[in-house]
Amino acid sequence: MDTPSANSLASAAAAAEGSLSSVLSTENRDFLISPSGVKVFVKDMEDINTIGLYFGANWYSPCESFTPVLASVYHRLKSEGHKFEVVFVSSDEDQASFDRFRSGMPWPAIPFGDLRSKRSLTGRFQIEGIPSLVILGPDGGLVRSDGVELVYRHGWRAFPFTPGRIAELEAEEEAKHASQTLENLLLLGSDTGLIRARELQVPVSSIVGKTVGLYFSADGCPPCAKFTSRLISIYDSLRGKEEEFEIVFVSVDRDEAGYARCYAGMPWLALPYDGGFSKALSRYFDVQGIPALVIIGPDGKTVTREGRNLINLHLERAFPFTEDRVRLLGERMDEEAKGFPASFNHAGHRHALRLVTEGSGGGPYICCECEEQGLRWAYQCLGCGYEVHLKCVREVVVERDADAAAISSSCAIGSSIGV
Repeated sequence: MDTPSANSLASAAAAAEGSLSSVLSTENRDFLISPSGVKVFVKDMEDINTIGLYFGANWYSPCESFTPVLASVYHRLKSEGHKFEVVFVSSDEDQASFDRFRSGMPWPAIPFGDLRSKRSLTGRFQIEGIPSLVILGPDGGLVRSDGVELVYRHGWRAFPFTPGRIAELEAEEEAKHASQTLENLLLLGSDTGLIRARELQVPVSSIVGKTVGLYFSADGCPPCAKFTSRLISIYDSLRGKEEEFEIVFVSVDRDEAGYARCYAGMPWLALPYDGGFSKALSRYFDVQGIPALVIIGPDGKTVTREGRNLINLHLERAFPFTEDRVRLLGERMDEEAKGFPASFNHAGHRHALRLVTEGSGGGPYICCECEEQGLRWAYQCLGCGYEVHLKCVREVVVERDADAAAISSSCAIGSSIGV
């Protein structure tokens, strides 16, 4: 086959302005690379009416997690004859990494060596993080830039990702949430839908009328392990106070062995391992990352999807997680903040931190001490962006005071015996 000249390619690109060719081709390249390494000519994709530009890299675990989810959607749409295609735009570090990551993808890719195209596409669609899925129409025009969220939330049903289709799906979701009950969320064909300690079957009806936390977690996830430990402490405390509170573990593990390891140390209920059902619940509640704690009220309706953040901010005081409770806790936080110093020297940072509130830069943020989300108030370094929770500062101060008291007591004892 004759290789097109640079001039003919440039002419074709100019003629294709405002088409998929103008997005996927350059004056020196009119093809993509298939999973097997064969050239896929852009001109042969003219019948495609929806394309997803997938920006990702093998070195970033959220991309590794998203790729099989997107592949499942891709295969479903292809099997039903939809004119849909995905094109991978790599941020991998080298050709070998690109080849390894791409080996699990059923769609074509921009050649790894075409750095100019990758930079151009990243700038054109204002890609600020990965994974990112940009949805394009048949003319190469932007349809949606939030494809990752839409795929996680709606799966294959999001196709063709148009505003009208997403509006339909959101209306359906609103109707489902309005009629939501704990039973229709958790029952798996019978009323023995839960287990405790991997052995005892527990009917869903036994927790109806309680505040229930759906805990999405998985084995091998360090943030999950850290939060699980904190959540166990909160759970035991609330149960000790005879609060009407229960937690149900929803595994997002890749296999049952991971599920067993993850659940082994948990004292609460769990759904039996069922990857498909867990994925459906994750989409229903738009779970974007783990760990996640969705709170269901005594009436079976969703109270909040921010249970994790509320517990990290307020510990057991967050219960029962309602808007009124969160508002009260915010007011208490405002009152408590009045007793904190205007600045604080934190051991983890070389500059003094200044006390700020939402109106002056206090949230939302990720605490540099505990690596959990913060809101409303923070100690912040304006120059570096270093921020910590007030509660983390309180814990440091309490620890310092305890150490100081211990030293003082030791000195007093030493003095009394003549040391």
